Amino acid sequence: MSFFKKVRNTVNLLKSVDMDQLAKINKQIDLSEAMKTLGKLDERQLAGLMKMLKTKRKKSQSDLPPIDGDFYNLDYKLTEEQRELQMNVRNLMEDEIRPLINDHWNRAKFPFEIIEKFKKLNIAGIPYEGYGCPNLPFLMEGIIAQEIARVDVSTSTFFGVHSGLAMGSIYLCGSEEQKQKWLPQMQKLEKIGAFGLTEPNVGSGVAGGLETTCKFDGENWILNGQKKWIGNATFADVIIIWARDVDSNQVKGFLVEKDNPGFKAEKMEDKMALRIVQNAIITLTDCKVAESDRLQNANSFKDTANVLRMTRAGVAWQAVGCARGAYESALKYTRKREQFGRPIASYQLVQNHLVEMVSNLTSMQTLCFRLSEMQDQDMLTDEHASLAKVYCSMRMRDVVSRAREVMGGNGILLEHDVARFVADAEAIYSYEGTKEINSLIVGRAITGYSAFVS
Repeated sequence: MSFFKKVRNTVNLLKSVDMDQLAKINKQIDLSEAMKTLGKLDERQLAGLMKMLKTKRKKSQSDLPPIDGDFYNLDYKLTEEQRELQMNVRNLMEDEIRPLINDHWNRAKFPFEIIEKFKKLNIAGIPYEGYGCPNLPFLMEGIIAQEIARVDVSTSTFFGVHSGLAMGSIYLCGSEEQKQKWLPQMQKLEKIGAFGLTEPNVGSGVAGGLETTCKFDGENWILNGQKKWIGNATFADVIIIWARDVDSNQVKGFLVEKDNPGFKAEKMEDKMALRIVQNAIITLTDCKVAESDRLQNANSFKDTANVLRMTRAGVAWQAVGCARGAYESALKYTRKREQFGRPIASYQLVQNHLVEMVSNLTSMQTLCFRLSEMQDQDMLTDEHASLAKVYCSMRMRDVVSRAREVMGGNGILLEHDVARFVADAEAIYSYEGTKEINSLIVGRAITGYSAFVS
């Protein structure tokens, strides 16, 4: 290499050095000797030194791309009005609800003040027509489920039980009189609903026979049995109870109010997930329900299944929200956490985890987006909803696991949120149909053979 080329490369190297800092270094080392050493470096060595110096420069947070779990920009497919509603929900969750969550989750208490906050959004019963409901696309119900779960899965479960399962049961199976009585009040969150299907001994097998029974005595229906895992039931104003008619052996639905004689709800304790959700064991002892409070259009389990099909898409969106919250929390953490003098987000193995997470998340989002489009086009089938629930709940588990892993020991601390997402993901994985049951629904659709035990 010529002398002038060496000088030119050396000058270029010095341009990257802060002169004030160079003066400080001059007090510690002999710069003339350092320059002699630099002059002996060949072009490859100088290029390596330049690369090393550039790598060492710390980036400020403002230099980094925004933290956004919507990698494929699916939100841009929403209309301006839909996007505004999405951001209203996000801002409420971030500004007013996030500060409440960890404390209440830790104490297994429900923050009742969030009900008043949700009233301002006008989002209950999003896809329903009439009765004060917004009558927006099912896509927006999914987007809202994602936004709520992105901050807290417990809160999204509370809302999904009320707006989806309880209101949906009345909307699909109730008489016009029942709809007029309950839906406007529930839409305004003046009355809160719950949904009682699962039992202590009957979970996945509800289609095969409920142990909770109902019998008409000529004047009233008499309900006996127990329900388990019933979210919102400790404080709900009305609980949808599904029971088997001992005379016809068909499943029927009932509107049971919280002060109904023979109805008792006891809070379940010591849960490791969804700790804010007030799940209850319900005991029905000769509980009398008037014929006017029987869901008039619920005459078999097929009617119950229609409600579950409608709401199962929302659970898939909840899984997306849970995964997105965990991913964004982990990404934020890795960009600030330093080890060996560098943010851990700059290391290859951490980036591999983050890419796996955003890949899973993006595939979940695109699947659910299409699922909701099909629901809005009245194309949704049981197998479509089941495939989304199976896939999204599995990929969610992987995302939250990787989020905890890249955070190391701090990943199990509640203050970083990811520990809560890890725990709550286990509940999403199981409710509204386990992986096994939903897999068999999809398997039946693609093979033509039913593998269910008859």
